[in-house]
Amino acid sequence: MKKIVVPVDFSNHSENALKTAAQLAKKINASIIALHMLDLQEVNLAESPSYQQEKAVFFLKIAEKRFKTFLEKEYLKDVKVVPIIKHYKVFSEVNVVAKEVGAELIIMGSHGVSGLKEFFIGSNTEKVVRYSEIPVLVIKNELHDVNFKDIVFATDFSEESIPAFKEMLKTLDLFEAKKHILYVNLPNENFKTTAEMDALAHQFLMKAEGNIDRLINVHFVCERSIEQGILNFSNAIGADLISTATHGRKGLSHIFSGSISEDLSNHSALPIITFKI
Repeated sequence: MKKIVVPVDFSNHSENALKTAAQLAKKINASIIALHMLDLQEVNLAESPSYQQEKAVFFLKIAEKRFKTFLEKEYLKDVKVVPIIKHYKVFSEVNVVAKEVGAELIIMGSHGVSGLKEFFIGSNTEKVVRYSEIPVLVIKNELHDVNFKDIVFATDFSEESIPAFKEMLKTLDLFEAKKHILYVNLPNENFKTTAEMDALAHQFLMKAEGNIDRLINVHFVCERSIEQGILNFSNAIGADLISTATHGRKGLSHIFSGSISEDLSNHSALPIITFKI
């Protein structure tokens, strides 16, 4: 991992993400791509094109100055930081920038959302998680170190999630942490017996790695919702990072199906890292 993208909006939450990125960059000798998306107002049709351009340049200069000041932090000393400013606040563009620069991780700060605001608006972080094709690490609070020791990887043991599982192993191996593989059993028509869950885990690991060495780290919990099962298990074992796979659903499929990864990024106090299926 050589490049990390950190979206910056000058908030305390984005600074928490930047601090985390700095720690990780020093640990693995990576550089940071600090990305600010300038939220220009919609075009006023009554204004002339030349005036609109002048106004855009004016706000861009202000943003550049503020961005430069924001990045003058002691914790960024000895870290290569490349600032990038985009003119429009389009969250899919974070993924575009990450692909353009060849980044392998996005780190974002989040305060989360809930209730009606979550349904109608969603958080900026949630939108980035939905569009990103590379892993996204979501930070809720300031992390004093990035030496994760216990990581929970929540999975449904589906064949389509195997690439995300492999990507998780590759990405998180740098932390040398214990990885707990979690399956949440729900009390509905998909409820499974212990034997059925064991068979699912066995089949999944054989297809993913050709062996069942990690079976000792597989856990099953019964809960009324997947999200609650993940959170309860993670808290019970003292995990310091939750990892999930996401489909990145958009539009109507997202409204009706939802996303466990996005819900966790909104509601969990623990850091969350997502991998696209």
